[in-house]
Amino acid sequence: MRNLGTLISASKLAECLKASTVKLRVVDATWYLPNFKKTGIESYMEGHIPGAVFFDIDACCTPSPYEHMLPSEKQFSEYVGSLGIDNDTHVVVYNNHPDYPVFSAPRVWWTFRAFGHKAISILDGGMRVWRDAKYDIATGQGSSPSKCKYTAKFNPNFVKSYEDVLKNIETKQFQLIDARPRGRFLGTDPEPRPDIKPGHIPGAKSVPYATTFTSYVGPDGNEAKQGAIMNAEDLKKVFADQNIDLSKPVVASCGSGISACCLVLAAHLCGKDDVSVYDGAWVEWFKRSSPELRVGCPEN
Repeated sequence: MRNLGTLISASKLAECLKASTVKLRVVDATWYLPNFKKTGIESYMEGHIPGAVFFDIDACCTPSPYEHMLPSEKQFSEYVGSLGIDNDTHVVVYNNHPDYPVFSAPRVWWTFRAFGHKAISILDGGMRVWRDAKYDIATGQGSSPSKCKYTAKFNPNFVKSYEDVLKNIETKQFQLIDARPRGRFLGTDPEPRPDIKPGHIPGAKSVPYATTFTSYVGPDGNEAKQGAIMNAEDLKKVFADQNIDLSKPVVASCGSGISACCLVLAAHLCGKDDVSVYDGAWVEWFKRSSPELRVGCPEN
């Protein structure tokens, strides 16, 4: 299978789709925080890359008191197969968000990799770069792909549990990095979920996921909040500036396990391919931990 790399440009994706020389499936992974009052499928219906299928992060998950926890092997196999993906398919994932075009795509990229699928790329710059390049955009439901057989093999090293993170407060076996905006980490800005207060896990370091992306200036000259992901040298500096040693174990967290995967992607591009995700993230930590273990939380 041809290796398309971790990041793929809009022009390269368009070339691959036109040439049909790669067994390819484009996946729209758009997901919005609860306070946006919009869903990913609504965004998909409004406009998506022709032929793309929609991956619902909130549907492909294990039922839990927490949000979109990783599915089982069986769930993932059945869900991915229903999208017309088998083990030999190269998957290109993207998301479509007005301000954060690479926000949720890394979560789906990481999920595929956690279940053993290595042939997966991310559209760098998301749907925005596709639109700016004036490539075709489809609307509505899209066609239903033929179901495929997919066999997932879960790698538990991709995930850390609440108990792992709790133990690490004492043992300090890994560096815990938090991808949420700094205000939420410090407890000064609200969480996007009304039942969750801000703050952070003891010992965690703040590495806001947006700091791993360039700024974006569109064809109209207007600057948006986020562009493409930085190059490896700049990403290494982002980690170094927060005293993160990439030669040692690292675990990423965030609000509910979405933006943490942006930090996993950033570390991967730096050559570090063993960063795990605390999947329950701050939502689980806030609900399960005792108050003294919520640093900066305004309710303490």
